[in-house]
Amino acid sequence: MQPIVGTAPALPARPSVPIDPLHMARRLTAMQADWPQRSRIDCKKAKCVALTFDDGPGDHTTRLLDMLRRHAAKATFFVVGQMVAADKHHNVRHMVDDGHELGNHSWSHEQLTTLSDAGLRYQLHHTQDVIERETGVRMTLMRPPYGSTDASVAAETRREGLAQILWNVDTLDWRDRNAATVAKRAISAKSGSIILMHDIHRTTVDAIPRILDTFSHRGFTFVTVSELYGKPPAPGRKYTER
Repeated sequence: MQPIVGTAPALPARPSVPIDPLHMARRLTAMQADWPQRSRIDCKKAKCVALTFDDGPGDHTTRLLDMLRRHAAKATFFVVGQMVAADKHHNVRHMVDDGHELGNHSWSHEQLTTLSDAGLRYQLHHTQDVIERETGVRMTLMRPPYGSTDASVAAETRREGLAQILWNVDTLDWRDRNAATVAKRAISAKSGSIILMHDIHRTTVDAIPRILDTFSHRGFTFVTVSELYGKPPAPGRKYTER
């Protein structure tokens, strides 16, 4: 995804649909019921892989969520704030409902290392706010667009309570729009890997059934990034794999 330049867009005054307290209560109950089972996953011993998806939500995200749900697979979505604000399907709510993890991927996908302190703060903080308003979740993970980070980004992520999550397997799905190629690169991952993909590309979502089937056949468990480490990653610190 190319950076979006120009004046930073104004944050919407409120989510497009008000948060339903009953919906939130049901979601919290479901998360509490699911946690004992999820917390028993020990990725020091089990074969675990973290599927991560950047730049969305997009036109193909709903289909991806359906695929993950059918496989009981958990993933981590690094979402772009302005994409969330424009998403009429409220996919981030469904991500949370299904037990996926959300991460901050900036407001408009700009290279954070080129921004002023104020611009950097805007990119992270406003995305935090729009996600919290939409889902009730305050994110604890972020991924810098293009993987571009420096001391200033690290300092701001510490202030915002965000760990920097990079990757060790890059499917290059943004460049090679071929499902078979994307799947082949993904399934080369070893246990403990963080795999980079983008749910804005149709060909990436087309690759997901093969990726899920192959890893499942090999006895892998699909976990969120936090589950991969067994505890919340530390704010400001960079992570690439377990």
